Amino acid sequence: MAHGPGPGHGGAGPVNTWRQTSPTGRALLVTVLLTGLTTFMFLPLLAVHLSSEGVPAGRTGFLVGLLAFCSQGFSLVCGLVVDRFGTRAVLASGFGLRIAGYALLGAGTASATAVAGIAAIGIGGSLLGLAVKTRLVAEDGVPARDMLALRSTFVNVGVIAGPALGALVYPLGFGWILAACILSHLLLGIRLTLRPAAAAPSAASPPQPDGAPAGAAGAAPAAADPAARRRAVRQWVPLCLVGVAFWALYSQLNVILPISAKEMTGSTAAISVVFTVNGLLVVLLQYTLLRHVFRQAAARTLLVVGFLAFAAAYALLIPLAGWSALLAFVLPVTLAEMLIAPSLDEQAVQAGPLGRTGLALGAMSAAGAVGSLLGSSLGGFLLQTLHTGTGIWLVIVAVSVAAAASSLLLPKARMQHA
Repeated sequence: MAHGPGPGHGGAGPVNTWRQTSPTGRALLVTVLLTGLTTFMFLPLLAVHLSSEGVPAGRTGFLVGLLAFCSQGFSLVCGLVVDRFGTRAVLASGFGLRIAGYALLGAGTASATAVAGIAAIGIGGSLLGLAVKTRLVAEDGVPARDMLALRSTFVNVGVIAGPALGALVYPLGFGWILAACILSHLLLGIRLTLRPAAAAPSAASPPQPDGAPAGAAGAAPAAADPAARRRAVRQWVPLCLVGVAFWALYSQLNVILPISAKEMTGSTAAISVVFTVNGLLVVLLQYTLLRHVFRQAAARTLLVVGFLAFAAAYALLIPLAGWSALLAFVLPVTLAEMLIAPSLDEQAVQAGPLGRTGLALGAMSAAGAVGSLLGSSLGGFLLQTLHTGTGIWLVIVAVSVAAAASSLLLPKARMQHA
């Protein structure tokens, strides 16, 4: 990732993209990093903390599942809220909900208190994520694909460092982790919602009268046009299906792979190795891959290549060859993640009506919620029926190839780069 810019390429590296980003855009990227860091300090230890407080295992599982549901299940509504009220108001609400949620968890693990705290953290995170992403893809003078790649890099720095930092702090008490979450969100909220720079609209999205979201005036005629509605259906149905397929496949890293990795290697640490190497590869390669290697490729092409990489990754596990197969699996599955996730967002922004970026990104997040739930359920069913033999990997490979074929139904046009 440490590549200097070539002659005549002012945006050839992540450092130069950072320099081209506005002060508010930079603050949002720092927000992505710090909220990711504190989230992954908190999330892996949540079940441990609840259990240590005497919360029954069934209720603990419910609360952890509730957090995941609230983080994605309300994303479509959150996207509408972003478009209606603007990113600054939504950021303030997201920070406020998360601070309140962490405080409620710190106050105790009584049933009602814990449920309210978990729900507030999840919904607040959904509001923050969509507001930040909506603002970043509208960054003036920086291609949306580059911003999405840079955002993914910042996210994964938090994913890698957060659990380690949480493990260091946890012996002092879970309250210290909650305090770090509250303090970081409070400071970020003050920076992003109270300073005038946070309200500055992108030059590419001029404000509309009476507080209407940018582009809303131009969106109404298109929404009323029957031909436009038919085009939207032709774009959004396959796009949402592809989004569901991606998250269903990706969820197997949390369902089938941990059990299979333990059986293949005899080590409970095997899945941790997979996630650590995966995160490091994303941090090192995400930006370079999309900014240089696949710069001229259409988002549809990236989706096809990504799903075929998924197929290749799971095919490597068919021989059940222990550590060698598992380590070989990490590279293509990481390639799939790096190509598919930002390409889905790019396709959504492109397909969404003018001024409805929040709704478009919210729809993709909602598809992710459906895919994660569906994938987890089907993964458990496959484990029950096929166990961890080669049959289970053949099914996943077949689904990956089918998703690659479905991606060809999407429009080929790609986002315009500055």
